[in-house]
Amino acid sequence: MTGWVLLAALFLVFAAYLWERSRRRSHAVTEGLHSEIDLLHTATWELYHNDFSRCSKKVRVCLAELGIDYKSHPVDLVETGAYENISSRFLAVNPAATVPVLVHRGHPIYESHAQIRYAAAECGQPDALVPADDTARAVMDRWVYLTSLIGDDPIAGMRETAGNAVPGLTLRIFATMIEAIGIAKILEGLLFHRFKQRALFFLMLKLRGPSKLPRTKPLVRAIAGSRAAMAMHLDALEETLTESGGPWIVGAEFSLADVGMMAILDRLREGDWLETFLTDERPKVRNYWAALQARPSYRSAIAGFEHPTVVRGTARLIELKQSDPSFREALSG
Repeated sequence: MTGWVLLAALFLVFAAYLWERSRRRSHAVTEGLHSEIDLLHTATWELYHNDFSRCSKKVRVCLAELGIDYKSHPVDLVETGAYENISSRFLAVNPAATVPVLVHRGHPIYESHAQIRYAAAECGQPDALVPADDTARAVMDRWVYLTSLIGDDPIAGMRETAGNAVPGLTLRIFATMIEAIGIAKILEGLLFHRFKQRALFFLMLKLRGPSKLPRTKPLVRAIAGSRAAMAMHLDALEETLTESGGPWIVGAEFSLADVGMMAILDRLREGDWLETFLTDERPKVRNYWAALQARPSYRSAIAGFEHPTVVRGTARLIELKQSDPSFREALSG
């Protein structure tokens, strides 16, 4: 009898899992505006975003620069406490399970580089964040691409864009942030996230802990490769700022290119990388970062959204670097 009860219980658990999985179906989406989709909305502009997400930061900064008011829909990722992005509620907004999602009159726009271009075009301000000069616009376009996250495996393209070099440099703070996240929440990703390798990665970080990162050779290699790639991209930025005369990427005009770079440099701040990259060899990039932090959009759209888990993660990372020479040497380069 006990065997039949156990079998029935297992069947019910499996059936419940299949039912829940059917509610959480996810798939890739094409970037840009989807006018064929009508989402429930109560405001002209709405934004589904996460405090820590670099791409969310980029879109919030863009909207702040354009003066666009929006209804805010915070969405937790596992790094900030829960897999809300794979809930059935959010998957109805974005089946790809990624943030941010910008919604205009009920129509979603997917991928942050497409979202900032769309917002600039629709804000009603001529040439807002987009220079009128063809040469300057070409420079902006190049850096909008270089600050974007391209593809499903960003680390594979770390030398292609600065946006793709960032994830490898985020590994250290991922490890310290995930210490505060319950393992049951991480396991949810193995059941329902379409990228199982991402959930496995977070589970590994949770089980090993940040102090063992220096002995995890694949992660050490990924961090070293990302560090070299980011140095290359920041050298290119130093050269661009020299050619443009600054203070911004295209010169005197703040543009979409600066929006993307603001989010990248802030992620380097969170991951305690600024001392590594903003050296005397890159004085213009160092001055550029100071100018970015002085903008009202940085204060309202980035500093105003600091997440306590991120703050704790950065503090823990600095503590490990100071107390453990092997951690500092293996993971700082």
